Amino acid sequence: MQLIVTSAALYLVLIKNDIGKIFAIIQSANPWYLLLSLLFFNISKLINAVRLNRFFKVIGIELSTIYSLKLYYLGMFYNLFLPGGIGGDGYKIYILQKNHDMKMINVFHAVFWDRVSGIIALIFLSLILLQPSNFALQLPQFVPYAWILFIAIYPLALLLNKLFYKQFIGVFTITSIESMLVQVSQVISAFFILKAISQNAHIVDYLAIFLISTVATILPAFAFGGLGAREWTSSHMLNYIHLDANAGVALSLIFFVISAISSLAGILTQIHHEKSVPEIQEGLP
Repeated sequence: MQLIVTSAALYLVLIKNDIGKIFAIIQSANPWYLLLSLLFFNISKLINAVRLNRFFKVIGIELSTIYSLKLYYLGMFYNLFLPGGIGGDGYKIYILQKNHDMKMINVFHAVFWDRVSGIIALIFLSLILLQPSNFALQLPQFVPYAWILFIAIYPLALLLNKLFYKQFIGVFTITSIESMLVQVSQVISAFFILKAISQNAHIVDYLAIFLISTVATILPAFAFGGLGAREWTSSHMLNYIHLDANAGVALSLIFFVISAISSLAGILTQIHHEKSVPEIQEGLP
């Protein structure tokens, strides 16, 4: 199923673009900029692991930073093969419940709200980049709505936190900052890919579309690490604003390769039992 969906999505993208030009762009990429992109991508994952560990501590799971990072990379590896971009989250829940004899529902709440906080930051940063982009010029009627969402998104997130996840209120501010740092690090990673492929014009447009297409990698039910979904989204959005879709597809493919290479660390990761606090906090929803 994954092969069919991924292949179909990539086929639809490649037949509408210049395959030769896409691969020529990739082959000519500056390796030093790509190394910087790889560095900032993994910085984002380090911050991500710290944020997730903060949620674990709230529910009574005391893990070392190294253990949490290993768990995160293992989840990244499984994300390549499990449905959508969230399959690895289910594996994290399974490992923690198995190794630490924790209540699965509490672990689920921590992992789920960690994911939600990341998506909120992703949307927030996307709205920032969309304002000076060509989309704002071509679709001015939607600009006021974008500003409303921009202003309201974190107050709404805080309200949801208070209504459904009161246990995480104490870490709302710090985890929101960490979520933003995660997304900024990934934007910097994408920026260095654009520099590597000598795409120096319309940087804001490419980065805004990159963030929006990242959301698309979470939505498909079956795809290898979101491969195909990001490229399809980037291609259509760039064509809509009359920019070079080949560069956008090349950016997406290179970013996928960087994330896949980074996730290979999960193969080398061996998760052993790490002692946590004796009991998880009771009374959590």
